[in-house]
Amino acid sequence: MSEPQEIHRRQRPGAAESSTPVAVVTAIDAVLRDSLVASLLLDVPGAVALRYEVDVESVTLRRLVLSADGIAEDEEVILEHPCASCAMREDAVPALNRLASDPRISVILLAPPISADPSIVAGTLAPHQRAWHLASASTVLSAESLHEDLLGDATLAERQLQWAEGDERSVGEALAAQIEYSGLLVLDGDGPSGADGEAATQRIAAGRELLEHLRAPDQLLAVGLHDLESGSMHSGALDHQAALLRRDARVVEPYGGPSAHGTWTLDLHSERPFHPDRLLENIEALGGGRLRSRGRFWVPDRPDTICQWDGAGGQVSIGATWKTGRELPTTRLVVTGVDAADVERVRAALGRSLLTEDEWAAGLEPWMGAEDPLAPWLGERGVLR
Repeated sequence: MSEPQEIHRRQRPGAAESSTPVAVVTAIDAVLRDSLVASLLLDVPGAVALRYEVDVESVTLRRLVLSADGIAEDEEVILEHPCASCAMREDAVPALNRLASDPRISVILLAPPISADPSIVAGTLAPHQRAWHLASASTVLSAESLHEDLLGDATLAERQLQWAEGDERSVGEALAAQIEYSGLLVLDGDGPSGADGEAATQRIAAGRELLEHLRAPDQLLAVGLHDLESGSMHSGALDHQAALLRRDARVVEPYGGPSAHGTWTLDLHSERPFHPDRLLENIEALGGGRLRSRGRFWVPDRPDTICQWDGAGGQVSIGATWKTGRELPTTRLVVTGVDAADVERVRAALGRSLLTEDEWAAGLEPWMGAEDPLAPWLGERGVLR
């Protein structure tokens, strides 16, 4: 998957020709996001940006409306609840309705606060499409810092990028959500010149390689903030369900990619479940370190449940998410990393965590009603979160 591939777009059913396109732009770097938005404002006649910033301490939302001529609006909004869905529903919907009614406006670039999850933003806005429609979801990211941003152990709070007090997400978790949902990935490949120029060039190349391992075939990749064709962001209609499918652990797939800079991807799968106790014993070896890991698993005391695995930057989130059908679930983790020593560590940890062949041959009956050591993370049996 070395060459960028165009995303397949479908027209939103019933979208009126006069409906104003809204392009959602997310990032974890405000400078990159604002640079991309500014470039588009200059390139697209009649474009405006609806940008949000959040003050964590005061739980205040700042709404800005920008055009190529400068700031048209700058207002503060007090939120009832400091969450993305509330901000979009309470303020962005009426703001979009108002902007879409202005015949001078051709395109709206919606930039939610830094670290926003675009699936939540789009999912909240989608039912309110009338005079406007969601045209695309894009994320802009730095090739040079991608290793550290996605695989490092920094939290949003440590970088002052969190939505609200109590937002414990890692930077990698937030960035992974943006990468996997967005149909368009805009990669900044510019690095510093001078003494650090060669090292920066290597970091950029390694970052591009890592992104190729994570990019699905239906995602468009644009390299360079200022070479992007603006029509790729506002000429179609966002396929929310297709974007959600890329994040669905039940259908996780390895994409692979080049490995000249040491990037690797493992596709680990088995019909056997994890042994609950041994999973807890091995979870750090399986998910810790500079990895991006996604997938599904099951445990023998919950044969009716598919559990989700989501790891980035040394943090792993697990949850009992879906009910199974008539067949038993399977275990499948797709793990991408950059350190060669981690390959065997991860592979061996998965093997130790699964039921042994003898345990599997004994069937599931011994597990029915057994003590559930994963209840603090998966919730009570029979109750999906």
